Amino acid sequence: MSGRQFSVGDAQYLVGSRQLKALTIHESQALLRTREISAVELTNAYLSRIEQIDNRVHSYLHVASDRALAQAQAADERRAGGEDTPLLGIPLAVKDMITVRGMPATAASRILDGFVPPYEATAIAKLREQGAVFLGKTNLDEFAMGWSTENSAFVTTRNPYDPGRVPGGSSGGSAAAVAADETVAALGTDTGGSVRQPASWTNTVAMRPTYGRVSRWGVIAFASSLDQIGPMTKDVRDNAILLKAIAGHDPMDSTTMPEPVPDYEAGLEGGVKGMRIGLPREYFVDGMHPGIKAAVMDAVAQLTDLGAEVEEVSLPHTEYGMPVYYLVATAELSANLARYDGVRYGFSAGADSMWENYRQTRGQGFGPEVKRRIILGTYVLSAGYYDAYYLQAQKVRTLIRRDFDQAFERFDALIAPVAPMLPFKVGEGPTDPVDLYLSDVFTLPTALAGVPCISVPAGFVQEDGASLPVGVQFIGKPFAEATILRVAYAFEQATRFRNVRPALP
Repeated sequence: MSGRQFSVGDAQYLVGSRQLKALTIHESQALLRTREISAVELTNAYLSRIEQIDNRVHSYLHVASDRALAQAQAADERRAGGEDTPLLGIPLAVKDMITVRGMPATAASRILDGFVPPYEATAIAKLREQGAVFLGKTNLDEFAMGWSTENSAFVTTRNPYDPGRVPGGSSGGSAAAVAADETVAALGTDTGGSVRQPASWTNTVAMRPTYGRVSRWGVIAFASSLDQIGPMTKDVRDNAILLKAIAGHDPMDSTTMPEPVPDYEAGLEGGVKGMRIGLPREYFVDGMHPGIKAAVMDAVAQLTDLGAEVEEVSLPHTEYGMPVYYLVATAELSANLARYDGVRYGFSAGADSMWENYRQTRGQGFGPEVKRRIILGTYVLSAGYYDAYYLQAQKVRTLIRRDFDQAFERFDALIAPVAPMLPFKVGEGPTDPVDLYLSDVFTLPTALAGVPCISVPAGFVQEDGASLPVGVQFIGKPFAEATILRVAYAFEQATRFRNVRPALP
């Protein structure tokens, strides 16, 4: 694997591990189809990259080298037999909240240490059917509860653009793996912003689909009315390809909708001329970093230059998004996490009595943030408080959803910042949990409303000598992923921020 040269678009590559790592899904497929590279070569390139740099980035909790190479060999054999799918032979990473048969599934928690599921998520089964290669499982905040991956029970993932800083969370491992070229693309999960915020902080692209667009079956549950799998990629075209592969109705998940899945990639080239895009005034809050506001307004100017009409819009119930989310989500996680008792699977403290074993297992197995949210959720659901808190929160959630419904009567899409702050240094984030919760203030309302959103690179901000990525999100009406992908693609092609890669060796 040396000396062969080829070109993709306007970029030149040398077939070798250092160059193959830069390829996107669609670039890789172009070369696989013409037999200029093999899936085994491509997979080896990423495994080599992981071996070289992951001791600095810490994207992965588990790397399945032998299995990945076996899958790559099988993909090459399928291609030789005439098969061709968009993801045949493409190496992918999977957030360790999503089950893959035969691979550890820890949710970055000690309480699931050693658990290997005998089943796998529907999304993984669909990718396996297409011949995708699974490199391994990526790090996250424990049970997807966090903003930085510092809540992982095992290791803190580092931001490839500044290894002294966090990559965001909870899908920080997947985002960092994509940004650091340790995978072609990855899957994450988004409950309140967990693919979009780390994508914004790592100069990558991430989609939270409409609730019900992608099956949740096989995802370790956090908050069942909010959780969604989302593709995390190097560019918008890849996001469209990966979303199509995992979307669709699933009889194993009654919340999935029998909506047709369009060819998202085919609709990317339409442009934004004549489209109406709303700019929510409530998304510009006191304390937001001025560089982030500037990046969003630059994006507005760029869309205007491309022919879109951008106007201000009001989403008046935005301010209630954070309290509503932390009532609904904690109530649901309190119920979902009750199953971890040290009896059936995962970690067990091994105490003498059943109740003492239960207490010690949960006390030792869960981390501080998970315990905090379990306590809050249990209180919300307790006798005398259900109506006052959880039921009331669901009513306000309906009002938040109506804000978006009314906005989409006027607009094709909305544009907004992803996070109010830049990625902070490891160990130096806000110490007050409420201040940390505010980092999701722009992503929580959309999660509560169940609408699709995509985070796209929008520039860089200088801070303490570091050049830090900033993203912008485009928001669409339910099941309008094709529309926001089209807007995101037009913006991406006009700006090319994605071409700025981290300065890793």
